[in-house]
Amino acid sequence: MPAATRFVVDPLVARCRAPAGVLLPLIGFHLALPLTTLDAELEWVRNASRIALIITVTWLVSRLVRFGEDVILSRLALETADNLRARAVQTQFRILRHVVNTLIVVLGITGVLLSIERFREFGAGLLASAGIASIVLGFAAQRTLGNLFAGFQIAITQPIRFDDVLVVEGEWGRVEEITLTYVVLRIWDLRRLVVPISYFLEKPFQNWTRTSADIIGAVNLYLDYTVDVAAVRAELERIVSGNELWDGKVCNLQVTDADAKGVTLRALVSASSSGVAWDLRCQVREQLIGFVQREFPEALPRLRASVDHAEGDR
Repeated sequence: MPAATRFVVDPLVARCRAPAGVLLPLIGFHLALPLTTLDAELEWVRNASRIALIITVTWLVSRLVRFGEDVILSRLALETADNLRARAVQTQFRILRHVVNTLIVVLGITGVLLSIERFREFGAGLLASAGIASIVLGFAAQRTLGNLFAGFQIAITQPIRFDDVLVVEGEWGRVEEITLTYVVLRIWDLRRLVVPISYFLEKPFQNWTRTSADIIGAVNLYLDYTVDVAAVRAELERIVSGNELWDGKVCNLQVTDADAKGVTLRALVSASSSGVAWDLRCQVREQLIGFVQREFPEALPRLRASVDHAEGDR
């Protein structure tokens, strides 16, 4: 079999083997029923086979939707550093898959209910009270419907995408899963933060990869006034020039603050992604501290005090 054919056939078989294995015998059984003479007491067999057939078709269609998503997403280059477009498409298809699967399940449940004669008769009596029931259900499902509409809006506007780096409620993490009602963030220490999807439309949050994957990281050093800023700046340039984590775009050191205790040096370095920037910041911080300890130990933070002697001690 050609590689291109296996690329489609193998995922299709993997996704649809189980429902197809159930559906084919059910179809044969259902087609054979009219050829048999069932007593009235065995009419439930016909109804049960019809319900099982509807459920299995619903199962198969949902698996076909998942197969289509697999084929499309497998062509996206998510492993590249600047994968903004791929993450945007993946976000849209994942939310679309949840929407389509929800509709498939609703249609499947509707088909099962309509296949039962008692439910069809009972449904006619419910039409008179449908107005009151819709009002009650509307109030009960208000929050859920709000999250569903928020999911649609996020799929279109995309303030967040799959694998985006976010800071939410003081927690730094990556978007691991987006559903119609909630978002799962994988925190840096492997915890999971589950946030209602409406949160991202109602409250502020930080998105470090909103427009691109590359990012600038900052390293702050708190030193004494005696530090040689030019020497520290030269050392920073030397450190990043030989570091494979640096993307070669930003390397800068400035005095960002000065108070009674000392000065604050901020080193800015850029990297291709937030994870790489984190490692680069740690390495730069460690090597700059070591440099100051070796070359300017007197510039390490210190506390100055003035002691006045009493008149009798002179």
